[in-house]
Amino acid sequence: MQALAASIQKPFRRMRPPQIVVLVFLALVLTGSAVLCLPVCAKSGEPTSFLTALFTATSATCVTGLIQVDTGTYWSTFGQVVIILLIQLGGLGFMTVSTIF
Repeated sequence: MQALAASIQKPFRRMRPPQIVVLVFLALVLTGSAVLCLPVCAKSGEPTSFLTALFTATSATCVTGLIQVDTGTYWSTFGQVVIILLIQLGGLGFMTVSTIF
């Protein structure tokens, strides 16, 4: 188990904190976009286009508040929870990382 943890930590040891922040931001946005593309996230039950999901995930992670579709009418409860999690992780996560480094 320690070998696995060491192999995961090894690439991050060479990275500077700003690089880690960008990498985590990118991973968070892409993961959020992939989840928002799922049919369960839309009230209609149809998959969301990747650009709409990407824009929504990026806006939520940046805590910007810009939207392409109305959050209350387009996204299902699960989709709204995903957006709220992205807002929380984007806002609190970056504040925590910037405080630590």
